Amino acid sequence: MLVALEAGGFLRGLLLLLLCPLIRLLMPRGAAVRAMAAVSFCGLRAGRFRAGRAVLPKWLMEDVAAEAFEAVRAAGIRAVCVTALPRVMVDGFLREYLGVEAVVAREMKVVGVLHRTHGGAAGGWWRDGDEGGGGGAMPAAEEESDKAVVGFSGSMEFLNHPLARCCKEIFIVSSDEKSRWRALARDKYPKPIVFHDGRLAFRPTATDTAAMFAWLPLGVALGAARLAVALTVPYRYSTPILAATGMSWRLKGSRPALPGGGRGQLFVCNHRTLIDPVYVSVALDRQVRAVSYSLSRLSELISPIGRTVRLTRDRDSDGAVMARLLDRGNLVVVCPEGTTCREPYLLRFSPLFAELSDDVVPVGIAVETSMFYATTAGGLKCFDPLYYMVNPRMCYTVQFLDKVDTSAVRSRAAPSTDMANLVQRKMGEALGYGCTMLTRKDKYLMLAGNDGIVRSTSDKSASAAPPGAATAADTGRKNKST
Repeated sequence: MLVALEAGGFLRGLLLLLLCPLIRLLMPRGAAVRAMAAVSFCGLRAGRFRAGRAVLPKWLMEDVAAEAFEAVRAAGIRAVCVTALPRVMVDGFLREYLGVEAVVAREMKVVGVLHRTHGGAAGGWWRDGDEGGGGGAMPAAEEESDKAVVGFSGSMEFLNHPLARCCKEIFIVSSDEKSRWRALARDKYPKPIVFHDGRLAFRPTATDTAAMFAWLPLGVALGAARLAVALTVPYRYSTPILAATGMSWRLKGSRPALPGGGRGQLFVCNHRTLIDPVYVSVALDRQVRAVSYSLSRLSELISPIGRTVRLTRDRDSDGAVMARLLDRGNLVVVCPEGTTCREPYLLRFSPLFAELSDDVVPVGIAVETSMFYATTAGGLKCFDPLYYMVNPRMCYTVQFLDKVDTSAVRSRAAPSTDMANLVQRKMGEALGYGCTMLTRKDKYLMLAGNDGIVRSTSDKSASAAPPGAATAADTGRKNKST
């Protein structure tokens, strides 16, 4: 269902939902998996399929059992994973996040070369003769058969797999034992999942997916009503009205004292969605000026705080623009991460903000949504605010921290990078988020295969990165040097 919805769209997800009961009733498990794969994959462009690396790892990691993970890790041995799922769905997760050496999985058949960069379209069925192809794992396991090869499985079906013949011992986990397993805690993850893509904010079981499709018509109408209220009604009156519809926010702590005149105030906040400056404005009960590197025309049209000041990624030019806004007495909101992050982590803070003012007010932002994420790396960003509006329930939390004196940067007594790291650390401590040195470029290389900068059509072909251009390990090495 995740592949059908995130890679194929709502209509494909609805088709899979309607066919799922029929498939389960009429087919054995193996045939049912093949049928659902056919519905989910058929017609998708193979070169553009990124759900296996960008969407699925988060959900697969949340499904890892602590007992099974600890048993395999305690053995300290080479691990080969056998799965009935298509390789394209799980290979990246198993190798990159769980450290599996080889994956025995089925390959999807690709037909029709559409374009040299797209590769072809997934046919939606297995390759001929590939009912569990190992991609090199089977011969390797057979070569190791004279050693202590141990099987560990949660299903009796593994006993019928050719790889079972290589095992000296096989441990089968019973259903009763599995029912007592615990999910692997986030702090036990072998590698943190900082970035992930996709719109769904819930696990798409059949029941929850049916509830989503039932909600969508009402959600669209309710979202339009919420948007109308937000654009036309003053903050102090729109807040209780919107809260009654499930769209709430809360202020943690107290509001800061605002300057009465003269130079404006710079607010530095972490970036969760495009709506962050709106809720900072609501919490202050004052109009603010938001600065952003990229914003769609639709997002700007429906913004209740007016025009957003666009930055150019030229350090001198952007610094001059924000300095002028502050000199005019504006309350300026800047997100130094440069891109959004859904998970409880903070990306590297650009130090430019520390050079613009003698003090800054850090603002911690947290967002909770019940159905859809309001951000995307590989989808249409213009729909981000609309996805937020159609959630059944959502809540923004705004927390103003104590002012941080940055005058030492302007007097050249301290480097701006140290001050940016200090603000990041204070914000991380207040929110309970981890601080990283990952950047916007790292996020887009991992999730979308590009550097995340909007270019003209003539520049895109020269600058686009190939699929799989960055891995988490590459990102970690690069940022260590940064």
